[in-house]
Amino acid sequence: MTLLTIDQAIAHLREDPGTDVSLYLSAAEQAAVDFLNRQVYEDADTMAAAVLAGTAGDDPMVVNDAIKAGILLILGHLWRNREAVVATPSAVAVEIPMGARALLFPYRRGLGV
Repeated sequence: MTLLTIDQAIAHLREDPGTDVSLYLSAAEQAAVDFLNRQVYEDADTMAAAVLAGTAGDDPMVVNDAIKAGILLILGHLWRNREAVVATPSAVAVEIPMGARALLFPYRRGLGV
């Protein structure tokens, strides 16, 4: 699955070209797709081929800008917090309003746990 390019990821993270962010980009894309509970394709042709092959699952969709922005927010979080435990000056973690979940939620299939 390739919903965003490495160049888009590096630009978002404001890193130097050549920085290896592929693992984090892949994880961010997978986290978004897992949350959406549906297959997401980079374009209509790829989705159509998957539908014909019977591998598209229920309610497949083509990626849109909201989903791409959600992936970038997840990517930024994973890149900035690359350790299991992080220390903050105030020791308080707060989810950003209008963050990744807000961008992805309208496209989520099924609202179960």
